Amino acid sequence: MQLIDTHLHLDEEAFRPDRDEVVARAAAAGVGTMISIGITVATSRAAVALARTYPDVYAAVAIQPNYVSQAAPGDWEIIQELATQSKVVAVGETGLDRYWDHAPFDLQVEFFDKHLELAQRLNLPFIVHCREAEKDVVAQLRRAAAAGPLRGVMHSFCGDAETAQACVELGLFISFAGMLTFKKNDALRAVAAQVPLDRLLVETDAPYLAPTPFRGKRNEPAYVRNTAEVLASIRKLTLEEIAQVTTDNARRLFAFKEPAVQSASNGPLPTC
Repeated sequence: MQLIDTHLHLDEEAFRPDRDEVVARAAAAGVGTMISIGITVATSRAAVALARTYPDVYAAVAIQPNYVSQAAPGDWEIIQELATQSKVVAVGETGLDRYWDHAPFDLQVEFFDKHLELAQRLNLPFIVHCREAEKDVVAQLRRAAAAGPLRGVMHSFCGDAETAQACVELGLFISFAGMLTFKKNDALRAVAAQVPLDRLLVETDAPYLAPTPFRGKRNEPAYVRNTAEVLASIRKLTLEEIAQVTTDNARRLFAFKEPAVQSASNGPLPTC
């Protein structure tokens, strides 16, 4: 049995003391592949470096919506360059956020469009962050779909069935994190029961959103198994069956490939 953690932040300071052990525990738990996500230029660089360091880790690069107002001149050009690096399998996380008031909404929209266009241009999937902006995200995705088919995922999904259905119709996958396991989250479990099997993914968003029974503690990629267990119960499947489904889906979306030579073929990471 193998699972794929499609979204975590392995560069976070919370992992600094024992990052090697975290990766080893994930492998021991059957998590054969992880995607470390960038949310700024610095964290995107770190994700690429981690992908070069650990064979089972891949990277996604972006400026997340809550950080777009902090982007310096030249940052977007660096993200574009990083997106072409070896073992970068997605553009993200990008999207829209009305919960935090960290960036003007029109600037979030502008950067969301930039990321969607970059993903389409490089033939990479994109990863969507959405918090209290479901209608805005769906509307912007529909506009982007006019330029060509969409390949992406709604990460750590916590929206309603209508939003999930709209995203599936647009070609997106739906990824569930530890919130699916929370005792009072029956509404989210009801949504997970309706998503087509061939569009389901699992993730941790580690070190955040630790699933039950680790809620309140540091999350780590090994715990994606707990979310998968709940998802299997919801779908009346075995853990092995949901692992196969979600792993096949992740491989289809992200098209993981091992580079012939990880570091030398790509040169140094871009600098400011």
